[in-house]
Amino acid sequence: MAPPTIKLNNGLEMPQVGLGLWKVENGRCADIVHAAIGAGYRILDGACDYGNEAEAGQGVTRAIQEGLVKREDLFLVSKLWNTFHDAGRVEQACRRQLADWGTEYFDLFLMHFPISLEYVDPSIRYPPGWYYDGQAEVRPGTATIQETWQAMERLVDMGLARGIGICNAQGALIIDLLRYARIRPATLQIEHSPYLVQPGLLQLAQAEGIAVTAYSSFGPQSYIELQWQKARDTPLLFEHPTIVAIAAKHGKTPAQVLLRWATQRGLAVIPKSNDHARLVENLGSTEFDLETGEIGAISALDRGLRFNNPSDYLGTFHIFA
Repeated sequence: MAPPTIKLNNGLEMPQVGLGLWKVENGRCADIVHAAIGAGYRILDGACDYGNEAEAGQGVTRAIQEGLVKREDLFLVSKLWNTFHDAGRVEQACRRQLADWGTEYFDLFLMHFPISLEYVDPSIRYPPGWYYDGQAEVRPGTATIQETWQAMERLVDMGLARGIGICNAQGALIIDLLRYARIRPATLQIEHSPYLVQPGLLQLAQAEGIAVTAYSSFGPQSYIELQWQKARDTPLLFEHPTIVAIAAKHGKTPAQVLLRWATQRGLAVIPKSNDHARLVENLGSTEFDLETGEIGAISALDRGLRFNNPSDYLGTFHIFA
C-alpha cells in the first residue's frame, strides 16, 4: 500500500514517508535508490552536501528506463548548500544539482541551513562542505536569508523547482521570512525525535500552513555512526523500554513505532536504510495506529537533545542558541 500524502500549501501532494539519502554510500546509492523505488518509495530526499546526487540520479534514471515509474510519479527533494547563498549563485547551484539528478526540475528545493558561507568554486571542491579550505577554516558569507530566499523564489518562476522550503530554522527567523516571502515555504525540515520534540516550533509551522518533515527520527542512531560522543552517551531509542514495549504490543519494530509517532502527528519522515527489508518496514510504518496515550508517552521522552548542531562540530554558528 502506498503511504499517505501531505497536501502542501502550494497544492502539491507530498508522500509522507520517503527515503533520506544522507550518508548513503556513493558505491551503493544508485542501487539503493533503484530498490527503494521498486519497493514503492516515491519521495527521495537528497542534498548537494550529501555528495551522492549523481548516483541517486542514476538510480532514478534506471527506474524510469525500466518502466517502474515515470518522472511525474516521483517527488524529488534537494537542498541548496551554504556556500551558494549569494543571489547570483543560487540558480547556478540548482542547475548543477538538477544535472546530477538527471531531471529538469525538483519538486522541492530547500535551504539546507540558514547560514551563508563564503563561496567555494565547484572546480576547487564539490561538494564544498563547511570548511573554506577543506580542512578547518570556516568563513561566513555575506548573503542575507532574504537575498537567498528571493533567489530561490525565482527558481520556481523559472520552473526549476515546483516548491521551495527551509531546513534547520527556528521561530523568529521563520516569522521574519514570512514577512517578505512572495512564495511561502512549503515545508520546514527539522531534526525531530522523541529526544527533540520542539512542540512550539511545530505549532508555529502548523499555524502558518507549513508542512514539517522530520529527519533523524531515530535520535542518536545516525550520529553514533559518525563517532559523535554526545550520541554515544545517549541511550538508544531502539532500546528504550517505552519504545520497546509499544513495539511489542503492536507487533512492530521500534523503528516503525518511532516513525509512526511522527507521521500520526502529521509530520513527514525520511529515514535512511541500506537494507531492503528495513526499507520495506519503514515504508509500511503508516499501516497501524498508536493509541493517544502511547503518543503521549513517547513525547514525554523529550530532552531537548539536538545532535545536528553546527556549534557542536564547528565551534561557531550558534543558530539554535
